Amino acid sequence: MPGSRIAALGHYQPTRVLTNDDLATMVDTSDEWIRRRTGIATRRIAAPEESVTDMAAAAASKALAASGLEPADIGLITVATCSAVDRCPSIAAQVAGRLGLPAPVAFDLNNGCAGFCTALACADHSLRAGAARHALVIGAEKMSDVTDWTDRRTCVLLGDGAGAAVLSASAEEGIGPVCWGSDPTRGDAVRLVDDWHPRFAQEGQTVFRWATGELPGIIREACARAGLTPAELAGVVTHQANLRIIDAVVRQLDLPESTVIAHDVVESGNTSAASVPLALSKLTERGELPSGAPVLLLAFGGGLSWAGQVVTCP
Repeated sequence: MPGSRIAALGHYQPTRVLTNDDLATMVDTSDEWIRRRTGIATRRIAAPEESVTDMAAAAASKALAASGLEPADIGLITVATCSAVDRCPSIAAQVAGRLGLPAPVAFDLNNGCAGFCTALACADHSLRAGAARHALVIGAEKMSDVTDWTDRRTCVLLGDGAGAAVLSASAEEGIGPVCWGSDPTRGDAVRLVDDWHPRFAQEGQTVFRWATGELPGIIREACARAGLTPAELAGVVTHQANLRIIDAVVRQLDLPESTVIAHDVVESGNTSAASVPLALSKLTERGELPSGAPVLLLAFGGGLSWAGQVVTCP
């Protein structure tokens, strides 16, 4: 097959909602300060016993069920995550066991917040090469495990959740060529620190300046590689890091008013590698993105890395 496509999507979020007012009882902050600086109103927090594997499996199970495929049809499964405690066996292998996938290639991928779009490209390339006919690509994070709850600059940002996509080999390209890369000179801009007791840290102004300056060009390049212009996009789903970044980037693209822009960060916060599939799955589930429509996916984060591609909605 010359291409691949997204056949189905699924997502999962924990039940606990942490509001800005809740955070104001924990650190010196306020609802007004958080909304003004980040646009975030709420975020979901996993229970202490709820793992990255639990959330990844829940999202993947929904995507697999929606695809109409059997577990034995999945030849590749990959999980993008930077917050998983388990190193080996991989989260992907654990999810495969829970879903009853008999013998898939299974591996985790850590590219920070850019992880899902990176994993999507890797799976797309594998299907194009004939290494598998169907794949499960998952972004899952328990960022609450790596949050410094005493740091008001970062604890207000992060949330937990998972999103998943089933990919199938296709006679037509449903996933456009990836535009990806990194700037290692800014490797400290977004990071996990403190060895075996990691905590999320970032240089907020560095990330904001880089994202608002570089992402519009990356989006245009991803669109060009897919053979269209930003004005032809039905939707734009960027990494849900900060509403101010999303709005500043979108303003530079001269998009028509009909273009759907993902703003899931408002209710979910920054869920790192889970944010793009989580937002995409929600928009599709609500019917806001029509089947067959072109949508730009773009994620960026630790590394400083980025990856983006135009996909066709299932």
